[in-house]
Amino acid sequence: MNKFRFTMKVLAIATFMFAFASIAQAQASRTWVSGVGDDANPCSRTAPCKTWAGAISKTAACGEIDALDPGGFGAVTITKSITLDGTGTFASILASLVNGIIINAAATDVITIRGISINGFCNGINGINILQAKTVNVEDCVIFRFNTGNGITAADNNGLTLNVTNTVIRDNTLDSINVTSTAVATPVRVTLDRVRLSGNGGSGLHARAGSTVSAMNCVFSGNTANGVFADNQTGSSFAVVRVQRSEISNNGTGVRAGPAAGGVASSVVEISQNIIAFNTGNGVLVQGGGVGTVETFGNNDIQGNGTNNCPGCTPSGPGQ
Repeated sequence: MNKFRFTMKVLAIATFMFAFASIAQAQASRTWVSGVGDDANPCSRTAPCKTWAGAISKTAACGEIDALDPGGFGAVTITKSITLDGTGTFASILASLVNGIIINAAATDVITIRGISINGFCNGINGINILQAKTVNVEDCVIFRFNTGNGITAADNNGLTLNVTNTVIRDNTLDSINVTSTAVATPVRVTLDRVRLSGNGGSGLHARAGSTVSAMNCVFSGNTANGVFADNQTGSSFAVVRVQRSEISNNGTGVRAGPAAGGVASSVVEISQNIIAFNTGNGVLVQGGGVGTVETFGNNDIQGNGTNNCPGCTPSGPGQ
């Protein structure tokens, strides 16, 4: 009897070890997608998957999914730290009637989206919809033609950091980037570098309550509403935007601080060394009733707008 029990224990341990090894093998640190792949494959380089969604379940947390060759790799929901990389080939997402990428990860997770074209097909929802993460990096991407949402939407209350670099977000029905947080202690923090936000039906940048944005070397152009909009409507919160060495042109309003109604006095835009030109209405609009503040360093070029100069602005820093 003792020998039988010993044998059963050995078999149980062996079964557990084999099962653990199988799980480990299923979660590779790097997987691959291909336009001619198959999601039934293990997503290895020699047997790639067809879609991001097919590969993500076979990729370990903090791993990477790379595109081998041109292809449309489908919409995807991300729930862990991971990198999607289409660098070096034409990697795309065609998001008809859906979000291109949904990010709903842990508040400690870091996600990177690199080198991907995200096409809303004129009926998609959001290009990238960020519900929760620690950090989201969007690098070398194009996000366009989303119909019912924005290019990038972020509504994270746990201190999200969003970094967008060398990316074009254009021709969406609402905003290029729309960010907010309801938690004052943990705002959404956004950094934009070499980003073009253009041709949208709403604003290029729409910084709502609970957001801080720093933008440098960017272009905000051809947006129907505003190029840059700080829009806080919550009394205990704030929306703060700093724009430096950028072009803000051919919008309805170039720079706007504060909504027309229901806003509070912590809607702030700081501008320095920018070209603000050819906007149909105001180059710079400080919303009346004390709900908006524009701080200017006095070294901005504000010409060719429906209303020029910086009426109602607050001088700040050198150049005054």
